Amino acid sequence: MAKMRVLLAYSGGLDTSIIVPWLKENYDCDVICVAGDVGQGEELEPLHEKAKKCGAEKLYIEDLRKEFVEDFIWPTLKAGAVYEQKYLLGTSFARPLIAKRLVEIAHKENCTAICHGCTGKGNDQVRFELTIKAFDPQMKIIAPWRIWDLKTREQEIEYAEARNIPVPVKKDRPYSMDRNIWHISHEGADLEDPWNEPPADLLLTMVTPEKAPDQAEYVTVDFEKGVPVAINGEKLDAVALVTKANEIAARNGVGCADLVENRLVGMKSRGVYETPGGTMLYAAHQLLESITLDRQTSHYKDQVAIKFAELVYDGMWYTPLREALSAFVDSTQQAVNGTVRLKLYKGNCIPAGIKSPNSLYMEEIATFGDSHDLYSHKDSEGFINLLGLPMKVKAMVDQKKG
Repeated sequence: MAKMRVLLAYSGGLDTSIIVPWLKENYDCDVICVAGDVGQGEELEPLHEKAKKCGAEKLYIEDLRKEFVEDFIWPTLKAGAVYEQKYLLGTSFARPLIAKRLVEIAHKENCTAICHGCTGKGNDQVRFELTIKAFDPQMKIIAPWRIWDLKTREQEIEYAEARNIPVPVKKDRPYSMDRNIWHISHEGADLEDPWNEPPADLLLTMVTPEKAPDQAEYVTVDFEKGVPVAINGEKLDAVALVTKANEIAARNGVGCADLVENRLVGMKSRGVYETPGGTMLYAAHQLLESITLDRQTSHYKDQVAIKFAELVYDGMWYTPLREALSAFVDSTQQAVNGTVRLKLYKGNCIPAGIKSPNSLYMEEIATFGDSHDLYSHKDSEGFINLLGLPMKVKAMVDQKKG
């Protein structure tokens, strides 16, 4: 009989490096590795040799950056979705994209199981597995952290050394990190105590506000149907635009979020997130919507954003509800066209100008001066009488009661 073939979501880190031999020892299988490039900025090419040294049959390195930005980041940005007021969902929406590609390659390689290195305490196990189920409900899923006897990092290192597996061990940075083109997350070590301030050398891509320039930097962002298309007048493709936004915001100390969040699996966790370009683009998008969306649509969209963020955080990207909410969001974005100017200064995104051909803001109405043709001050009396009628009736009833 042919050997079982298992596809492994591979990063080249400690966990996935030892999972390769662990799978071969416990399942007597061939292992195919897949690394998804979502802009982690690391040298991925050396992973080919590394995966083979671990015992893998082969490694796929998939460039997913364009799809990541256009099909995941932009829809979430247009929705204005932010999890618990701070988290811009950097890890959350990368996992479904990677998992979808895992299923596609598993089918190509005739694999009957997909394995991931997510722990049993985190959100990522849910995000990977829900997506796998959405694309292949019969696919077997192997999650070593829920099975094996290895409980500590030290035990993992011993396991690797016993099998001559090269593993990256960075004692100077004890944090659990996830990096892509949108963000970097930092968790664990001294950050696990919410009383501890993040150390000064924690940030990898951006400066702290204290170290940002003393002079403000102005930046403009152009949008078409809610999607950023140019920075400072320069048209850029999706990947280049996010990269440029990161560079500009990072040097001005914009985009660090420190929060204790509610994980899907029921516990609270503390994370520090670097999302410089994302923070700037969210601020610009929100400003443009302020002049292009009517009051009812804007307020209802705020409610949709909360649910959208929960769905993304919970790994439910490929669900009818998320798709339906995206359809609503796309409808609202037809008029979100124009240019936003921001002043970046020591961690702050300060509004410095908005213009749009679809602007609903009319100075002749908003002015304190005379505008009889469009709005008469006298009209407000009848409006207030009708609006306040229920309150007036209740007060009259209360008076009769004494």
